[in-house]
Amino acid sequence: MRKKKSPLRVLMVFSEVAPFAKTGGLADVGGALPLALSNLGCQVRIVMPFYNRFVEELAGADPVVENVPVELGSQVINTDIYRGKLNDTIEVYFIRRDEFFDRTYLYGTPKGDYFDNFQRFTYFCKAVLSLCPAVQFQPDIVHCHDWQSGLIPAYLKHLVAAEDYLAATASMFTIHNIAYQGQFAAKLFPQTGLPGRFFSMDGMEFWGGINFVKAAIVCADVITTVSPRYSEEIQTKEYGHKLEGVLQMHHRKLHGIMNGANYEEWNPESDPYIAANYSRENLEGKHMCKLDLLRTVKLPKRLMNRPLIGVVSRLADQKGFDLLAAVMDKFMAHDLGLVILGVGEDKYHTMLTALAERYPEKIAVRLEFDERLAHKIEAGADMFLMPSQYEPCGLNQMYSLRYGTVPIVRATGGLYDTITPFNPTKGEGVGFRFTNYKAESFWDATKTALDLFSQTETWRQIMQNGMAMDFSWQSSAQEYLKLYEKTVAEKKRAGGSPATEHGTGKQKAEESKQSRES
Repeated sequence: MRKKKSPLRVLMVFSEVAPFAKTGGLADVGGALPLALSNLGCQVRIVMPFYNRFVEELAGADPVVENVPVELGSQVINTDIYRGKLNDTIEVYFIRRDEFFDRTYLYGTPKGDYFDNFQRFTYFCKAVLSLCPAVQFQPDIVHCHDWQSGLIPAYLKHLVAAEDYLAATASMFTIHNIAYQGQFAAKLFPQTGLPGRFFSMDGMEFWGGINFVKAAIVCADVITTVSPRYSEEIQTKEYGHKLEGVLQMHHRKLHGIMNGANYEEWNPESDPYIAANYSRENLEGKHMCKLDLLRTVKLPKRLMNRPLIGVVSRLADQKGFDLLAAVMDKFMAHDLGLVILGVGEDKYHTMLTALAERYPEKIAVRLEFDERLAHKIEAGADMFLMPSQYEPCGLNQMYSLRYGTVPIVRATGGLYDTITPFNPTKGEGVGFRFTNYKAESFWDATKTALDLFSQTETWRQIMQNGMAMDFSWQSSAQEYLKLYEKTVAEKKRAGGSPATEHGTGKQKAEESKQSRES
């Protein structure tokens, strides 16, 4: 009789997970991907810091193991591990050390990063490895996300010995945004506990300092990014943020997997935030949503028959607001409405406030983040702007497609992968795209969309093409599962333990001790 295949054991490591703690899109991935993997039969556990300010009320977490020893430089720090649940299904382990994680913000104040982020997240990475035997969870693969967990692949490769609990555990590292790398001064390297030889060009040394993301790129068994296009872009000087060389060296283990959209939350057929629900087959409700949006932001009703353009974004150069500023006069020369929701750089706050005062019947600006209004914009707008300098994945363009709101995007990262330009001859395509990061190119794409808007049947075709697209987490999870299985199998074929290449446990312990004392 054939032995039943045991479920793959996956430990997901995040610095933030929605709804427990969130600063951006990373938390949304943390709240969605584990559930999708669980639906595919994986045995998934999540680990993240215990941020007192955020976690206590939401997680219902209870302590499961106390005083787990974790080394940080010459210190041994006793650590408490709490356990809660995500969506009542996935176990979430929280690493609690109040001196590191009981703070008002996750990574820093509006004035800058916390001074001890190196210690905070070096400790976190070490604690994750100590957690596994403490809670008796032996993962087949540890999936790490962004710089805050970047040392874990290095520890698995350089400090785990053949006889250790995690000897056969493979590692995956996902780059969500390569601009954030976890860079610190070289003098802090001994506190990592890694062997001295790892502070080198072939290790985590980076322009005279240390770099958590580089450590992960070098040491992880497999690397992913959040879209296929972005995996190519970060190997170039334009997008690589000085890590393009090391990524080129390790390109064989680099893969791009598109993030998914949470259609349970973003679905015009069931969205509780919008004035009327609607579907691809029955678009009547979208007309009511447009009227409701105009009322909400106090723009005139006459814009019902004119293009209404939406933006929900961080107000920053990276998001293309310098291009928008450069062509604003051309926008205002047309009879249209523009609704912008977001916060960001002061210069754009000032610019947009002035424009809204100058064109009160055309521009509505809300300098805040309002979840309800974000949904109303997706449902009520006719078009959605995302002219980003770079966009690792992007989610709003996926939401826009589902809501029949036609995206106008720059061909970069996930925007390139998700938005195919409309072809009027074939009737195919879901939006409008431009390649060169120039104001003229942005305006040309926008002008094409504005000209087609008056062609009612053609515009309806573009809307319905987009609404038929499916970027659910389930398809993304299937790609991750295939890559997990391949990586775990290769690890087993190689003998399971990194000790075969990097020495015995005794040798590693001695190297680590010498590193701390140097």
